This record gives sequence, structure tokens and C-alpha cells, in this order.
Amino acid sequence: MVKDFIFRNQDHESNLISRRIYISAFIILILISMIVSRIFYLTVTKNVHYSTLSQSNRVKIIPIPPIRGLIYSRDGVILAENKSAFSLVVTPEKISSLNETIDQLKKIVLIEDSDIKRFKKSLDRKRKFEKIILRLNLDKEEVARFSVNRHRYPGVDVVARLNRHYPLGKKLVHAIGYVARIDDHDLKSIDTSNYSGTTHIGKLGVEKYYEEFLHGHVGYQQVETNAQGRIIRVLEHVASKPGKNIHLTIDLSLQQIAIDALKDKRGAIVAMDPIKGDVLAFVSSPGYDPNKFVNGIDTESYNLLLASKDRPLINRAIQGEYPPGSTFKPFMGLIGLENGIRNNTKESWCPGWFTLKGNKHRYRDWKKQGHGHTNMHKAVMESCDVYFYTLAYELGIDRIYEGMSKFGFGQTTGIDIEGEKKALMPSRRWKREVLGEAWFPGETLILGIGQGYALVTPLQLVKAMTTFANKGHIIQPRLVTSISNSITTEVHDLPNYSKNKIVLSNNTHWDDMIISMKDVVHDVKGTAWFSGKDAKYNFAGKTGTAQVIGIGQDENYKKEEIAEEFQDHALFIGFAPVEAPKIAIAIIVENGGGGSKTAAPIARKMFDAFMNNRGLITKG
Repeated sequence: MVKDFIFRNQDHESNLISRRIYISAFIILILISMIVSRIFYLTVTKNVHYSTLSQSNRVKIIPIPPIRGLIYSRDGVILAENKSAFSLVVTPEKISSLNETIDQLKKIVLIEDSDIKRFKKSLDRKRKFEKIILRLNLDKEEVARFSVNRHRYPGVDVVARLNRHYPLGKKLVHAIGYVARIDDHDLKSIDTSNYSGTTHIGKLGVEKYYEEFLHGHVGYQQVETNAQGRIIRVLEHVASKPGKNIHLTIDLSLQQIAIDALKDKRGAIVAMDPIKGDVLAFVSSPGYDPNKFVNGIDTESYNLLLASKDRPLINRAIQGEYPPGSTFKPFMGLIGLENGIRNNTKESWCPGWFTLKGNKHRYRDWKKQGHGHTNMHKAVMESCDVYFYTLAYELGIDRIYEGMSKFGFGQTTGIDIEGEKKALMPSRRWKREVLGEAWFPGETLILGIGQGYALVTPLQLVKAMTTFANKGHIIQPRLVTSISNSITTEVHDLPNYSKNKIVLSNNTHWDDMIISMKDVVHDVKGTAWFSGKDAKYNFAGKTGTAQVIGIGQDENYKKEEIAEEFQDHALFIGFAPVEAPKIAIAIIVENGGGGSKTAAPIARKMFDAFMNNRGLITKG
């Protein structure tokens, strides 16, 4: 049998293979072109975009918070410092059971529920390999106990940090204020980028007002991290700039005398340099310890401060509003002289009371039997109420308001801390707009002796007294005299601001009133003569006794029958020496009784100390 042979067409097969090769090569070429195009797109066209994404994934900015500037007294004593403090920190990824570890740590250091709450809040915001504060401000014993047991707690450590500290505690709290943790309210008003890594900010006083200078400028580290966020290397380091140091005007020795004089009484004392405006003493009593607020005061302690009848949180020097009492009389006298209503020698009769025409109500004098024939000098020296009832009536409310406003009553002084109150200098317009009532003549009378609607702050009083001492030059009070660079030690002196001048038609009116005020303390008939007795220098002053409650027409004031909180306030204003004033002072002792018995002796102590320390004694 003959086999069939198949004859292949070699040309056909060759062509078929060639076509397949060409097709495959074309497909491969297309694929290569697509890959090359994609690579080009990613590496060239989208280079910036993906490079940025890559950098954000592996480059991290770590803020370096600045060291806060220090606060000094005028004589170089540190009043606010940065003190090393120890915190207990936890690294969550190194601990198998956080709750169990915390329970064990409680046996070694004090850990309160508030600490745990704060820790868990931070736990939600941070990565597990980051250290989180569990407890702030460990004492030395707690640090020692933990150090001995440290090997038992992997992932737990004690770290040192700088903590704001006020060495003098409550003695200057109302001037310096304090720092505390940054809250949501603070975040609305600060440059958050400059506060990266910073946990505290000035809350009150100088700490708040000069925050911009005290804080400094944040630095940073640019670091490379791996996928888990751990630092591989430091790419760039920019150091932070420490805050500037603040130098106060406060004279610590004078401040201490004022504190000791008030003891634990409620009140305020402000002393001021009438030439420069430097506040030499700034006391609001009682005070409180600012150190308790730095890292958060506990609820119980804070509630005790809020509930205290002594109201220690109130800055009485700028927020206490008091009837000025007879401290208004020198200002009233000057307004009377300037308006030609009185001269220094014209006399009026004081029977011990005053009545308005057609009104049987008697406006009484503090001296029941009256002062008899009284001129301006005697009226100020003996504090004759009837004389100033008459003067106020003749002046009228409009001229009184205009004259008192020139001395800054009813206005803020411009001191360099926040929270100052305007108090109140009443007027027809004020009463109509606020109370919806007309002004009555009887209200003018009692305003003439510093009673009625009028309210002042201690700082307003001392500023007005400096204007008297300066014979019209108005100076703005200040608590900070200079700012210095903590690195270069360069000092920048702050300007003292003179605000206008009260120009009188006759400058001898200043001298007339100053002589009257001098005799308040140096003449045996003066209301505070005992406080000026044997003084080796001349000073001027005026006492004040401000009623807290009204006394009926036929009633007598009996201190022993009145609860303490309703007893009169004691006031004194003055300056020394008369010939070339270097210090002015305002004192208010709440419920302290008469100004001559309580406030004036305090002023004498402070004047004595100031004059002795500066060698200004002129009498033998």
C-alpha cells in the first residue's frame, strides 16, 4: 500500500510566522510605550505632586518651645521663674495593660482621677510610641520612690521640664498674675504656629499683658521618620528664641510694709512715683497663691476661693469700687476755687447740719456740734461736711462732673494690666440713661463729700493724687519699667506717658489746697494730725470715711452695733515730701472705720520707710 505523502508549503508557513512575530513585537512595543509614558508621567509630569506626598509621609516637623522670660522687681529680685519640675510619663506601646500599670503606679505616686482623665484624653490624640504625661509635678519623695521601682515598669519614666514658679506666692499675685494651661479661648487669639509645643500662657496681670514679650519664638526640628513615625535622622534644627525678661516698678521693701500693715484685712494700697508713673507698691488683700493655678487648681480649692467672703480673686487695686468719702474734698475745693465760687479766706457758718430751702431734711456733719466759722483751709483740714454741702450746692452737678472728670474719675487709668474698672463719676446724663430718673439737688450735696453714687478705685485715687502733687501734670501709672534680652542683656526702657495737664486760671490754687492737706497731718486740728506727729519731713494728705450703709436722720453710728461687713471703709490719700513729691499713696481698708485711725497710720509707715531708704529726710 502506498502511503500518502503531505507536501508542506514552506513559503506560506514562513509568512505566517513572520506575521505573528510582527504582531507580537507591535504589542510589546505598545506595552513598552505605555509603561514608558506612565513612568514619564509619574516622574516628570507629576514629580512635584508625588514628591510632596512622599515628603509629608516621611518628614516631620517637631516644635521646640521657647523658654519663657523672667520677671524681676525694680531691685533685681526674681518674681517669676522657670523651675525644673518632674513629670511621670507613659509610652503606651511598651505596656501590655495600661489600666493595670496605672493601678500599680498609684501605690508609688499620687495619681488622681483628674490625672487619669487628662491622660486618656491625650491618649486619643497621640501615637502609641509617643510619651504621654500621666502625672505632673512629682515631689522629691515620689521621684525617689519611683526611681527605686523603675525596673518594674517598662514604658514608664520620669522626665524633667520647666515649670513656672512664683517665689513670693500671693504677695504680688494681683500685679504679676500667673500662667496656666492654654484653653480653647486662648487659641482664638494667639498665633497657634508660634505656640506649637507650648502648653501655658499668661492669664492675668503682667504675665498676660506682656505675653508677646515673655513668650519668645518657637523653634523646630525637621526630622525624617519611617512608616511607623519613628525618627530616623534630624534634617534641620532651628533653635527657639527665649522670651524677654520683664522688670517691674515694684519696690519690694515698700510692698512688704504695705502687706504687713494690712495684715489679713480686706483692702488695697497703691503707691506711685508722681514723676515717672512707676507703681511702687501694689497690694490687694487678701491674695492667693498663683502657683496653684499654673497646672490647674483642683475644684475644691477653687470653689473655696470663689465662696470666700473676702473675695481674694478680686484685684481690689483696679477692680474694687468704693465711695471716696472725704478724699473727694480737696478736689471739690480746687473746683470751687477755680470756678470762683470760693476763695481761700471766705468763711461760711457750720452749725453741724445743712438743709435745702423748702426741705426739712438735715444733711449732718460728722461733728455734731459743727465747726463754726469755716474757710476753705479749715474745711479741708478739719473735713467739714457742711462747708462742702454748701460748696457742692453752689457749684451744681454739671461743674462738679466736669471738674472731677479732669482728674480721671469715672475713667480707666491706662495701667499695663487688664481688668481695670472705670468705677463711676455720676452726672445728670448718667442717671437719666441708666436709672431713667432726673438728678435731685440732695444728690449733689452728698456727692460733695464723696457719698451717693460716686465710686472710685484705689488706682484712680492715687493717680488723681499724683496730679495734685504735680500741680496739674497727669501721668499714666505703669507696672513695667523696662524689657531686657535674656541673651544679649540689652535693656529697652519703656516710656512713661504724660497725659495732658490740668491748667488753672490761677496756679496758686494748687498751693492753697496742698497747704490745707499738709495741715491735715501736721496741724493739731487736722483730722490725721497724730499720723503726722514728729515726722521729720512734710507730707500732705486727706482722710476719708466712706459709709457702706445709710444711717437714719435721728440715728447715731455705733460701730459695735453694726456687723463688720456694714461698717465704714477707711481711706487715706497723700504724697511726700510736700516740697518735691517723690511718692503718692492711696489706701482703702474695707470696714476699717475712720480713715484717721486706720488708713493714715499705714501711710505714715510707708512714707517713713520710703523717705529713710532714699535719704530724703529734711528735718532735724
